[in-house]
Amino acid sequence: MHKRHRIRFSFPYVLIGAGLLLALAGMRDLMESRWGQYDAARQFSASVAPGNVQPAIYRPHAGDTVAKLIIPRLNTELYVVEGVDAADLRRGPGHMTGTAMPGEPGNCVIAGHRDTHFRILREIRPGDSVVLERDQHRFVYRVRHLSIVSPDNVSALQPAPDTLHLITCYPFSYIGSAPKRMVVEAELAQR
Repeated sequence: MHKRHRIRFSFPYVLIGAGLLLALAGMRDLMESRWGQYDAARQFSASVAPGNVQPAIYRPHAGDTVAKLIIPRLNTELYVVEGVDAADLRRGPGHMTGTAMPGEPGNCVIAGHRDTHFRILREIRPGDSVVLERDQHRFVYRVRHLSIVSPDNVSALQPAPDTLHLITCYPFSYIGSAPKRMVVEAELAQR
């Protein structure tokens, strides 16, 4: 057999192997995100159990479940974890440390992956309610603006009164590292 013929003969097998590896990586990401949400939900349920009250100046540690995020029109419930590093974002949307906690005065920033937990944001629109539950309190935000920005645009991180920013990569259908960010801006409508 000629060398060229062997290469041509083995090429389809290499493509099949590469496809299987990509499929397995995608399946792993999906399973990690589902397991992360399951674990975060358990932690959240334990934290809101009767008699389990957080101290007034409690600051969560990285990976702690800090809130439940609900988008009623989209029939979505997600558990928000503290932190935005890779391990945190595999578990769920991450509250950006240093920004206001959900329901506190100031700018609360939550980021998530477009291909797992925050994929639902492709369907959000102005006027939608975003509910954050934390420490047995319910905070209702109303979406007022959506924008697509470059990754170096950090205006969503600036201090702002009674504001929630949800951030994810954009476009949703992009393969690889997406070149832009989608920012959902909402204002506190009800404490």
